[in-house]
Amino acid sequence: MLEFRDIDITDKDRITKALERSQFMGCEYSFANNMVWKRLGDSQIAFYKDFYICCSFRSEDGIPKFFFPSGEGDCKEVINEMKMYAEALGKPLRVAGITEPTLEMLRELFSDSFIADTDEGDWDYIYNSTDLIELAGRKYHGKRNHLARFNETGAVFSLMTEKDFDDCITFSAVEYNSKPEDMDHSFIAEQYAINTYFSYFEELSLKGGVIRVNGNVAAFTIGEKLNNETFCVHIEKADTQYSGIYTGINNLFAKACAADYKYINREEDLGLEGLRKAKQSYHPAFLLKKYTVTFK
Repeated sequence: MLEFRDIDITDKDRITKALERSQFMGCEYSFANNMVWKRLGDSQIAFYKDFYICCSFRSEDGIPKFFFPSGEGDCKEVINEMKMYAEALGKPLRVAGITEPTLEMLRELFSDSFIADTDEGDWDYIYNSTDLIELAGRKYHGKRNHLARFNETGAVFSLMTEKDFDDCITFSAVEYNSKPEDMDHSFIAEQYAINTYFSYFEELSLKGGVIRVNGNVAAFTIGEKLNNETFCVHIEKADTQYSGIYTGINNLFAKACAADYKYINREEDLGLEGLRKAKQSYHPAFLLKKYTVTFK
């Protein structure tokens, strides 16, 4: 029987090895993301032979949400182990993070023994790194104008170092403290995630960028290598009183940290209309469609 427990920084090497074998492009296939966002979904992890499994135990209907296992070995065997674990809880097996090729594989292995559905809010926005770096062509005309206005602010961009951590934490805390008292669980989980990113910045092999105006933090962002072709931007915070600052941090961070990658994953829009419009305005190369399957 699978044994689930909290993720820990000491799990990094084993989990990273499994993730590298699979080379998945979804943003959930990141050790850093799994570790820092564990409070959002009450997530825990388990290992089965050479597979790594992450499971979110917080859900509206009480059914745990497993993510498709990364690693290598007999896929049918590990899925059956997950089914047994779910059945012992009196629940059906639900597996998320499934892309179209993986869905076809599951259909070959398990026929019609599951139901698959998808939510556009869960799809990852994948961009050509050259597009976000160069902002070339008519479709990025508006972004170049935003960048020009940003350049007039006298802002200074630099790669993030330990000297920036406290200022960035304070910057994000100001935003957090401005939220209403009845803020939902995700805002609290985000603050925990930000603090965890900084607590284990070097150990997680993260990259970061900071923009300062008159010496004060006006924006910061954090990302990392996701697979051999993809850099993933995990978080981006900016003070919108400075015109074009989101375009600035996006462009400068891509230039500094993602130039050696074919793609940049800027994660999902969570079904939020404002976030969707912002992500679409950068013209993704494609959206990574992801499914959730629930076994009957």
